[in-house]
Amino acid sequence: MDIQRNGSKESVKGPADYFTGTVRIDAPFQREAPARVGGATVTFEPGARTAWHTHPLGQTLIVTAGLGWVQREGGPREEIRPGDIVWIPPGEKHWHGATAATAMTHIAIAEAQGGRAVDWLEPVDDAHYGAPAN
Repeated sequence: MDIQRNGSKESVKGPADYFTGTVRIDAPFQREAPARVGGATVTFEPGARTAWHTHPLGQTLIVTAGLGWVQREGGPREEIRPGDIVWIPPGEKHWHGATAATAMTHIAIAEAQGGRAVDWLEPVDDAHYGAPAN
């Protein structure tokens, strides 16, 4: 058994290559083989979001605070709120983050395949991010 104590790891800033705006990543974890699961608590300030990306084995988001948006390629932008659980299937191109006016925090969980859990793609530009929800 391993207990990772709250506050035992420093918060890190979300890298500009993968995020737009101010993003904080807390308590990242990755389990050793044969386990494949990893994740973190991610906080997006208003206007902050991920780049487009995919996950080889999918991703689960558990929204814990605020109001956010998630969108799959070709689909409408959808609101996500505390208590919502979002499943993104393997290989589905998507992004997620805060709304333009409200911060959002979620726990992100994904499994690695071949040593990788995410494939980062292009940024979500301001025009696309700010487009009205369908």
